[in-house]
Amino acid sequence: MEFHPIDGYLLDGRPGKGEAIAAALREQVDTERALPFYRALEALGARAADEALIALRLVIAGHAPDDAAVRRVRGLARLARTSEPAAQADAFAKAGDTLTDLAALRPDPAALRAAARAAYRATF
Repeated sequence: MEFHPIDGYLLDGRPGKGEAIAAALREQVDTERALPFYRALEALGARAADEALIALRLVIAGHAPDDAAVRRVRGLARLARTSEPAAQADAFAKAGDTLTDLAALRPDPAALRAAARAAYRATF
C-alpha cells in the first residue's frame, strides 16, 4: 500500500484534516471517478465529511466507494485509533455488519486495534 495523507489523518490524526485534504488536492489522481470527490473537497475544505475522504481514498485505490466499503473503512479507522472498549463498541454499533471478520477479537481491545490497522492497510 502506498500510504496517503488521508490514511494518516484517518488512522492517527496526522496530518490534520485540512492538510490531508490539501495534499489530496495537490496530488490528484487522474480518474473520472474521483472528480466529484475532489470538487467536494475543493468546495468544503475541512468541513467535508470524513466519509468523502474515505470514498476518495477507495477510488484512489481502485475500489468502488459503495456504502458498505465506506462504512467498513470508517469502522476500521475508528478501531485502529483506540483500544478503549467504549469507542470500539461504538465502531461496531455503526459498522458491525462490515466488521464481522474482527468480531472475535472484541474481548481483546489491543489485538482488535492491531487487527483493524492491518485490515485497513490490506484494503489499500
